[in-house]
Amino acid sequence: MEKMGTSETAELEDIFEQKKRIKNPFVPIGALITAGVLTAGLISFRQGNSQLGQKLMRARVVVQGATVALMVGTAYYYGEKM
Repeated sequence: MEKMGTSETAELEDIFEQKKRIKNPFVPIGALITAGVLTAGLISFRQGNSQLGQKLMRARVVVQGATVALMVGTAYYYGEKM
């Protein structure tokens, strides 16, 4: 197996450094909201309030879908720029 040259390694490190700087703050926020709604839904089911639990589970799906859409949209947007 061939080892990469130092110039190739430096080029890859530059690419990864650039990608680390590009962040979308909405993705972690969406993940936290998803986790919060999921937790609230599970607590509702445990307490016996199945109607509220169902609504919260549906809300979780919507929030999770929005978070995934943000991730894909951000990857597409920054993929075109680089």
